[in-house]
Amino acid sequence: MHLEDDMNAEEKRLEESRSRKTHWKRWGPYVSDRAWGTVREDYSATGEAWEYFPHDHARSRAYRWNEDGLAAICDRHQCICFGLALWNDNDPILKERLFGLTGNEGNHGEDVKEYYFHLDSTPTHSYMKFLYKYPQRAFPMDNCWRKTGRRSKEDPEFELLDTGVFNENRYFDVVVEYAKAASEDILIRITAHNRGPEAARVHVIPTIWFRNTWSWNQGQTKPIVKKVDVPGKISTSRSSIRKPASSGSIARMPPRPSSPKMKRMPSASTGIRAGLRQGRHQRLHRRGKQRCCESRTIRDEGGRALFLYGSGGRSATIKLRLSKENPAARRTHSIANSTASSCCARKKPMSSTPR
Repeated sequence: MHLEDDMNAEEKRLEESRSRKTHWKRWGPYVSDRAWGTVREDYSATGEAWEYFPHDHARSRAYRWNEDGLAAICDRHQCICFGLALWNDNDPILKERLFGLTGNEGNHGEDVKEYYFHLDSTPTHSYMKFLYKYPQRAFPMDNCWRKTGRRSKEDPEFELLDTGVFNENRYFDVVVEYAKAASEDILIRITAHNRGPEAARVHVIPTIWFRNTWSWNQGQTKPIVKKVDVPGKISTSRSSIRKPASSGSIARMPPRPSSPKMKRMPSASTGIRAGLRQGRHQRLHRRGKQRCCESRTIRDEGGRALFLYGSGGRSATIKLRLSKENPAARRTHSIANSTASSCCARKKPMSSTPR
């Protein structure tokens, strides 16, 4: 009897990864939860890392060494990233990343003021699950800054729950699941649950972007994100002076603009994902305030999914697919089947651990 006969699906993927037969770990949750306010992004003249790149700058500047995002994944070199942006019709900015205070702003050092949970991930990241609790009221950023600034190191921290923004359960549970049909064929399921007592709306904006490497490396060109003839799909491509061109596609994905308007930080380095684009967010604000519909899910001309709830307790789901292959050439695959295959490793202990 071959050893493979005693392996479950995840153990087989681990063996294929170790033998370099299939690169199952090429994509995973390698995007930071927080890249602002870190030493690696400090280029200040006086070494003031926390003040040089706070959360307030992150939506208008390109990171140099890494990226951050909500429920975000990327390839192992962090060339291409996928993540989530949200808007509740009330926030002044899109929710593209976790909010928090820098080391000098927080009374106990840097402090992310959010509630988010990495719920699951197999060793090869063939299945991943993430939960984020998004308030339906405007996110109390100013309140957190103001109240925390009044507290000393001897005082307890001012928590997000203390603001009352979650009172009456007025928030969304946003669950993001990833399941790999192949090493570079990833099924994505995003489900938003309205936990509040009344109807509420959340804009769910799946986003794909490239980490900015071309601004720092001579000879590299900007990647391309473009629409294709297939409805609801976009294509990405990237070339490098060291590697041959690579390409991929994703279904139902709105591309980020490649020529951002840097109104807030005119001197900052630009990139395909340099943070929130003023024009893009303003358009979403106008459309959100004007749009009214009885259906649960609609699509606007930008490809975004707008979840509309008729009452509290409702939920809605969108499904996406991130793949290196041509969408037309792929066989049909259900995220439920991929999830079952990925999770079967829990039925018995692992015989080996990933490197």
